[in-house]
Amino acid sequence: MSGKGRTTLRLDKALTHLGYGSRSDIKKYVKQGLITVNGLKAKDSGMHVHPDTDVILLDGEQIRYREFIYVMLHKPPGVVSATEDNRDRTVLDLLSPEYLAFEPFPVGRLDKDTEGLLLLTNDGKLAHELLSPRRHVPKTYTALVLGEVDDDDVKRFAEGVTLDDGYVTLPGELAVLERKREGEEIVSRIELTIHEGKFHQVKRMFQSVGKKVIYLKRIRMGRLNLDPSLKLGEYRELTEEELALLTGAQD
Repeated sequence: MSGKGRTTLRLDKALTHLGYGSRSDIKKYVKQGLITVNGLKAKDSGMHVHPDTDVILLDGEQIRYREFIYVMLHKPPGVVSATEDNRDRTVLDLLSPEYLAFEPFPVGRLDKDTEGLLLLTNDGKLAHELLSPRRHVPKTYTALVLGEVDDDDVKRFAEGVTLDDGYVTLPGELAVLERKREGEEIVSRIELTIHEGKFHQVKRMFQSVGKKVIYLKRIRMGRLNLDPSLKLGEYRELTEEELALLTGAQD
């Protein structure tokens, strides 16, 4: 996860990768005597260091090097799951510069109006494993659905439903959590686990049984759960335990 197996790395490359400035900035910090390596002032910004084991301080602050970052974001509605967009705010616009320095990208996507768990990383290998159609990594959503979701829908989802383009989905696990009447309409609160990620899949699955999703939130990816303490738009790095859960989802 953190570059283990790497022998050495240029000091300026390690620090620029972590967002501490450009190579010329690092050179200036070295000249000013602001950087120490294992207690000794660095003489050359191009010196090689062992980023995982050497103690590197910048102006008294210890630098924690890692090659990859893994960020859990509680994506808010109205933000697109992309690295750039000409019209809308993207999930990267929510991150601070220290994370943007790693050039992370969203693993998969949530629709613009969908909220919930979104993983951002710069680990292309892990992203590929999680998104590979062969892996069938499960994703779990809660939703509010206009109409009465009943046992027939549960059975149909368990068999796989036919979408508007003729595609038959893999079996999904649908559970009805609550039904309530709102004016003339019945609204069902459900939980659904799917094992693939077709475009607008959850919405299209309910459309295939004559119902409309009016609110959608992803709460789980593999065995990784959305941290309930994260408010909309908030994020944090995964713990080691959470990362293990995520990589375990590939097995």
